[in-house]
Parts: sequence; structure tokens; C-alpha cells
Amino acid sequence: MSQGTKLNFDNTEIAFRSKSKAELNSAYWLFKIMSSNFLTQVGPPVTNLMLNVGLPIQGIIKKTIFKQFCGGETIAECEKTIAQLGTVKVGTILDYSVEGEEEEHVFDYTCAEIIRTIDRAEGDPRVPITVFKVTGIGRFGLLEKLDAKAELTADETAEFEKVKKRCERICRTAYEKNVPIMIDAEETWIQETIDQLAIDMMMLFNKQKLIVYNTYQIYRHDKLADLKADHLIAKEAGFILGAKIVRGAYMEKERKRAAEMGYPSPIQPDKAATDRDYDAAITYSVENVEQIGIVCGTHNENSCRILADLLDKYQIPHNHPHVYFAQLLGMSDNLSFNLSDSNYNVAKYVPYGPVKAVMPYLFRRAQENTSIAGQTSRELDLIFREKKRRNI
Repeated sequence: MSQGTKLNFDNTEIAFRSKSKAELNSAYWLFKIMSSNFLTQVGPPVTNLMLNVGLPIQGIIKKTIFKQFCGGETIAECEKTIAQLGTVKVGTILDYSVEGEEEEHVFDYTCAEIIRTIDRAEGDPRVPITVFKVTGIGRFGLLEKLDAKAELTADETAEFEKVKKRCERICRTAYEKNVPIMIDAEETWIQETIDQLAIDMMMLFNKQKLIVYNTYQIYRHDKLADLKADHLIAKEAGFILGAKIVRGAYMEKERKRAAEMGYPSPIQPDKAATDRDYDAAITYSVENVEQIGIVCGTHNENSCRILADLLDKYQIPHNHPHVYFAQLLGMSDNLSFNLSDSNYNVAKYVPYGPVKAVMPYLFRRAQENTSIAGQTSRELDLIFREKKRRNI
């Protein structure tokens, strides 16, 4: 039997080793609340209203859902999480999760903050990878216009030059500090511009080592082909392709927009097609592991097992620097910690930022937990079993 098939994702003792009794009980009640579809649907508008009228609920949010899914409001506040994850050999991906801003001064600040995450990661194996969104450093509407191949005004051309310079500054710092950085995927109608920026950055900084990753959302029916096409570009241009492989985060929005605007949906016809392409993307990447570095971003147990088995099949060390597993903080600890216990490279996304600014992220996590088939009940079942094992 290969090492991969010996992985036991039901081992709650390993999964919750770093959690205290109080943390375990808190997580249990939080997932219990999130198991209610009604509360998950009405929660976001009610919470936004309460925040906007100034009701003092930030403290409650910070002690509950924020504490479960975020590291803190600042990098300094994330230190406890970095240390806690580090004790069980799980890395931290510091993710400045402020979204939806539009002003140039905010983009400059966000660029500087992303660089601060790289500075924090330098030389610390507990913070092995960093990440950013292009919409954090550039206006959504501008990217949308570029994707639509619309003609830019002189001001817009100058604006996009600033976006490119911010992107290059981030990636150059990552290169100089030897800290890999992932460029997150976003909506399809701005993704082509993001993809091109990512390839441009890889051409600049991935010649000698793996620094920049692009993200492939495999719930899109064209992304497995894009991964293979980008690999050919990398081979011809002589750089290492960095590929974060995820299922995706904007499915409902994508389908709705396609229906409203009358174009074919970019989303796979069903989950089985997504799963098939996801596992094919992992397999293709492992078969080309010297030329492709992958971050397998998934909460899917079967995909984790497939990747673990592939590494054994091709006799690739569990801790090969080109292969990482990644999950979100506060979710799927049974995957993260059992993988790290078997010496695989594992990192958790640790979002941070002011409570009010990261609310869109938190609402997505709550809704994701109720929309992923069985995710909340799976989390609850594992926590319940660990509570029973500890007699608490």
C-alpha cells in the first residue's frame, strides 16, 4: 500500500491537536449556527445594516466568525496564528483581505501592505507563500474594459501603467526576498488581463526559481486547456510555471451574468466535470513537476488523496518544494493537519484586515460552508467526535 492511501483524514486527535477545549467548543457552536441556511442568508444584510448604522457589534464578530476564519486585523495580530499553525508544521499564507476599493491611494496602500506580508515572510519557513488580488491594486472597471478589448483613454492607459508597476513591484520584492507569491483568480470578465499579467511576471521572475503563481479555477471548462497551454509557453520561454489549482469561487455570479448577457456559461456543466478536470490538472502538473510548481487549493478529500498517491507513484518526496496543499483557516483541519503529519507541504490561507473591511470575505465563507455539499455537517461531525474523544 502506498503512503498516500494510508492517510487517515478522520483522525480527529491530529486534526484538532492545536485547539484548546474553549476553541473547540467555540468552533462547534459557530458551525452549528452556520448550518442554518436561513441565518446564512439573512446574516449578511442584517450585519451590514448594523455595522453601517454604527451598532457596536464589531466586538461580537471579532470574537466569533472573525476569530474562526481570520488571523487578526493586522500582520502583528496574526502572529499567534502563525505560531499555532507552525507547531503542527502548517504554514501561513498571509492574505490581506480588504476588497471592493476604488481609489488610487487605497491601491497604493494595499500594494505597500502586500509588500509588508512579503517582508514578514522573508526567512521564516512558517510563512512559505504570500498572495494578492489584482483588484486590490487596480480598478475592477479598468480591468473589465481591458478584457473587453475596448479602447482606453489616455488617463486609463496611464492608470493601467500604475497597476502594472504595482504588480511588478510586488513580484520583484518577492523575487528579491525569495518568497513565492500567488496571484489570485477573479471573475472571467477580468481574468484574461490578470492571466497576462501573471505570465509577464513569471517570464521576469521564474527563470531560475519558482516565485510567481497564477491561479486556475477549474470550475471553468477552459482552464485545464489553459494550464497546458501556459506550460508550453513556459517551456518555450524557459521559466517555471507556478499554478495554484482551485475549483473556483464565483460560480453563481458567473452563471447569472452569462444568462443575463446571453453568452455561453464559462462554468462546467456539472460537478463531475469539474472534479474530472481538477484531478487531471493535478496529474498533469505532477507529471511535469520540475517545470510546474503547484499549490493544490482544495477542501476536497478525494483530490488530496489523489495528489498524495501521485507523489508516491512517481516517487516524489512528500516535501518537494514544487508541491503544496492549501486550505482556508478555520476549515478542513482534518485535511491540513493529517497531511502535515505525513510530511507533506501544507499551508493555510490566513486572511486579515479591519473587521468591517473583511466582512465580504467572511460572508462568502459562511455561505460556502452551507453550499458545499455536507461541508458544515462534516466539520460538525469531526468536532463532535473530538469533543467526545476528549470527554468535553
